[in-house]
Amino acid sequence: MLLVAAALGLAFSQTVLAAAPAASLAGNPLATASTLPFHYPAFDKIKDEHFIPAFNAGMRIQLKEVSAIANNKAAPSFDNTIVAMEKSGELLTRVQTIFGNLQGANTNDKLDAIDSEMSPKLAAHADAIYLNPKLWARVKALYEKRDALKLDAESKHLLERYHTDFVRAGANLSAADKDKLKAINANIAKLQTLFTQNVLKETNASGLVVDTREELAGMSAAAIDAAATAAKAKGLDGKFFVAVVNTSGQPPLAELTNRTTREKLMALSLARGSHGGEFDNREVVLKIAKARAEKATLLGYANFAAYSLEDQTAHDTASVNKLLGELAKPAVNNAKKEAADLQAVVDAEKGGFKIDASDWAYYTDKVRAQRFAFDENQLKPYFELDNVLINGVFFAANKEYGLTFKERKDLPVYNPDVRVFDVFDADGSQLAIFIADMYARPNKQGGAWMNEYISQSSLLGTHSVVANHLNIPKPPAGEPTLLTYDEVKTAFHEFGHALHGMFSNVKYPRFSGTSVPRDFVEYPSQVNEMWAVWPEVLANYAKHYKTGAPMPKELLDKVIASKKFNQGFLTTEYLSASLLDQRWHQLTPAQIPTDVLAFEAQSLKDMGVDFAPVPPRYRTTYFSHSFSGGYSAGYYAYLWSEKLDADTVEWFKENGGLLRKNGDWFRAKLLSRGGTDDAMNLFRNFRGRDPVIEPLLERRGLTGK
Repeated sequence: MLLVAAALGLAFSQTVLAAAPAASLAGNPLATASTLPFHYPAFDKIKDEHFIPAFNAGMRIQLKEVSAIANNKAAPSFDNTIVAMEKSGELLTRVQTIFGNLQGANTNDKLDAIDSEMSPKLAAHADAIYLNPKLWARVKALYEKRDALKLDAESKHLLERYHTDFVRAGANLSAADKDKLKAINANIAKLQTLFTQNVLKETNASGLVVDTREELAGMSAAAIDAAATAAKAKGLDGKFFVAVVNTSGQPPLAELTNRTTREKLMALSLARGSHGGEFDNREVVLKIAKARAEKATLLGYANFAAYSLEDQTAHDTASVNKLLGELAKPAVNNAKKEAADLQAVVDAEKGGFKIDASDWAYYTDKVRAQRFAFDENQLKPYFELDNVLINGVFFAANKEYGLTFKERKDLPVYNPDVRVFDVFDADGSQLAIFIADMYARPNKQGGAWMNEYISQSSLLGTHSVVANHLNIPKPPAGEPTLLTYDEVKTAFHEFGHALHGMFSNVKYPRFSGTSVPRDFVEYPSQVNEMWAVWPEVLANYAKHYKTGAPMPKELLDKVIASKKFNQGFLTTEYLSASLLDQRWHQLTPAQIPTDVLAFEAQSLKDMGVDFAPVPPRYRTTYFSHSFSGGYSAGYYAYLWSEKLDADTVEWFKENGGLLRKNGDWFRAKLLSRGGTDDAMNLFRNFRGRDPVIEPLLERRGLTGK
């Protein structure tokens, strides 16, 4: 999955303000751009108390800049209006970017409180810009004569993009409706922040507590020891604490031999945010859904999904509903066939029970072992973290794009486990700085994501500082970090996002890096996953952490042969979440239900995906993608992007695979272009035609073959 610091829709300068910062920021390291290479943040100097003064000053300064643009007595021109807006807000961008990234990766109670305080203020700040009638008049005047301005293609697209942003932000509303919109936006910002914080706190509070080692049978001795240590840290001496991650399925379910323990772990995972208590999200969900529906109605749309999708490559709800609907039935049918295979193993072992969600991962590993004669634990010794990163992810980037990497220890980090690398282009010039934050922490949000601290822009003379975040459990001191196959794929996936950011070669910050539609942004990262099992790459990193012996070819062959295995489950859990996301956001204000769980259950039934052994990947009350704002009405984007990805993988195979000429073409035609053109035009320029769906159906085993 991609995540960046909340932006206001405008792009802001990363350069030092021409005017001196306000006196209130004296001694504040956020006041001016960092003097470290590429303006890398001075994490060692930034304190929690620096953020609120910097936020307030940043908003005040940008409003002054915007006022000067709006009230300029000179006739509107591209330079004095659009370019001037691109250069505005340097301080606010810096503080908002650093704060947003740290609040996701290394939060604490103070940062959470700041987030709660600032979210509605930042929403109001954005409204003050987009709903400024004089500023809108200048943008509109330029837009109406855009063909006569003789702008280059990127500049013309920027003007068009600004016009769209203003219209979608409500610039055409009456004064009274603008006031209503401002109130709604502030409310949504406050509610989204509350939802996000509840999810993290509930996840941390919802770990499984057991009394004996025997209840955790099947987990490794090291993992059980870690559970004992985690329990002791919580004041539960003599007990064992198993943390949960923010998906319905939990990794230990594949290992635990005690069915009662599996049932307890699955039940607490599925109940998060919906069983009462201070972190219950049910009422928050209803308020968010209603506020978003009201916003869409005010702006003239049928529902929030219609509003959101208009600005994506999918464009409308009908297109998304069609894609998801076409896949739902074959996916569930495949899942039911897989369930029958699992049930056969249970019956052969005289288990005496019917397969449910808590059993799926455990018995899937058994069927996998029978069918392909291996299980996931056979792979892990060959997937040591450093080998995966340096000799896998970086190696593939070198072969495909000519990149080289050099770790540096002199730059400050916000956590001792964070690593920093200089990234050099094929000609030896430095391209970017890459931050690798791989381990899970209680104060780090779940999942995996990429963000940028500094975005590339030739207008501003800036280069990329990008970060990847994973949530790999940290082993006890002295033990190696051994990854699952899914964690390896995730490392390659997130680095695909990083490449998209690092390769950016645009003029305007509004278009930098991953500033593309949400249902397009996952596409390049998904393409990068292909190199994880590419023979040349895998042979370079998949080596036993003790002996250095390469992964046996027969094991690799089994891994590749099993790629379609369990696709019924994987597709169904994803589709269920995607369909829920759409169902919530295709409601009008009057249709908002009163019971979250009842609505969820009925929706899954109506859509034909109510198969109890395969719950949605995210249930509503911990569905951060949907209700924290980033992928609201947009969780389908992974599947939409995968259609492009699967077709692109075929292109690489047709053209010889991991070759510099292929990487250079992909970089030139697509990765470097950011948001400078319509996303599907970029795909067509790369591929030579529109995408086809057959490679995706084949990949997911939905062709009936």
